[in-house]
Amino acid sequence: MEAELAKVLIHLTTGLENPTKAALAFLMAKTGLEEGHTVTMFLAGDAVALLRTESVESVVGIGTGALSAHVATIKTSAAEVYYSGLSAKARGITHEMIALDKAQPAMPARLLELAAEADFVLNY
Repeated sequence: MEAELAKVLIHLTTGLENPTKAALAFLMAKTGLEEGHTVTMFLAGDAVALLRTESVESVVGIGTGALSAHVATIKTSAAEVYYSGLSAKARGITHEMIALDKAQPAMPARLLELAAEADFVLNY
């Protein structure tokens, strides 16, 4: 029996302090996309630092792979990516510093909308 395709929201708040968990969220997004699911990511809190170019290039999780490989798949996919504008501002991260061009700043209300629309929400 084939699995039904789902609308998946991946909500990530883990940042550079736990590269394995951070990379896992992006690995799951990549895997979901490769399986044909609709994937949306929302990065908040410490996770917004993962979108900076130097983070994308340097983060490697133990057993969860290089963030750069996962981001490469996400860049060329139909995935939507949002990050907390409030979290980014609090950390001095501007939109120009974001390596993932498709990532858009959003407010908490957008996260709630995405969660309500999703079939599944994965939190990392």
